[in-house]
Amino acid sequence: MNFPSQSKAMTLLRRLGLDPLAWALRRFHTPVPASALVLEVGSGGNPYPRANVLLDAYENTRERHWAPLASDRPTVLGFVENLPFKDHAFDFVIAAHVLEHSSAPAQFLSELQRVAKAGYIEVPDALMERLNPYRDHRLEITCRDQTLLIRKKAGWQHDVEVVELYEDRVKRVMTQDLIPRHPFEFHVRYYWDQHISFSVLNPEVDASWPAPASAPSRSPRGLAAQLRPLLRDTLRDLLSQKSRNVQIDLLSLLRCTHCHGVKLQAHNTQVECQDCGHQFPVRQKLIAMNEGVSRHTAPAQHGD
Repeated sequence: MNFPSQSKAMTLLRRLGLDPLAWALRRFHTPVPASALVLEVGSGGNPYPRANVLLDAYENTRERHWAPLASDRPTVLGFVENLPFKDHAFDFVIAAHVLEHSSAPAQFLSELQRVAKAGYIEVPDALMERLNPYRDHRLEITCRDQTLLIRKKAGWQHDVEVVELYEDRVKRVMTQDLIPRHPFEFHVRYYWDQHISFSVLNPEVDASWPAPASAPSRSPRGLAAQLRPLLRDTLRDLLSQKSRNVQIDLLSLLRCTHCHGVKLQAHNTQVECQDCGHQFPVRQKLIAMNEGVSRHTAPAQHGD
């Protein structure tokens, strides 16, 4: 299937030189039929409207700047490297700004291919990551000839001197002017169908280093900053498949993250695997399939 990377509105805005507006609309462009069952991994505080089921690693984390986890539809806590879903459970999976957080990219991408037939991946481009690294990003990713090229980071900064030179004078111009005006050039947007073509350029590197501490980020102020989330949440609510989502039998999609058994039984405060007996807590309607499980337990099954 050939997925169009832009809606008609996005294409028109880009022709008019309005890339920032087109970029904002990308989150409302998921080119799948209304009948498709869509999973979003790393959904965070602002999930894609079209996603029917959400997965995130943590309820609270610095990796999303402490933004509250949105759980307005069936939501599971789990790691992408060991997804708590059955094989081929979904038609499409969205992974926006989450792959770069993984220290095991081959395993991450293998799991996406296991649970879904097709999907969309969005990440910062490797150049932006090299110049403007994030403490919690463990990969540099770019795309050539429809293949994701992935370089594991041995530390959060690849070149300390380059970063210092960049931050001294150029960072403000890049982050406040150039990147906002040209977001498509500084990000990778990758659609895949049946297979993700990728290459890990330095698989021998250990990218599981502890992320350094950082000062809490400041919340934006002003009327526009307050209205933006309200508008975003309203649009998400209007465009989501709300009536369908409330009827999803989440248990029928899950598998045990310990033994990979598919016989699960729900109780009021837990979900129990009938094969191995492991119990997963249910907290505030969230099924926590991430507790007591390593991020790196499932063996990779695919990859170039």
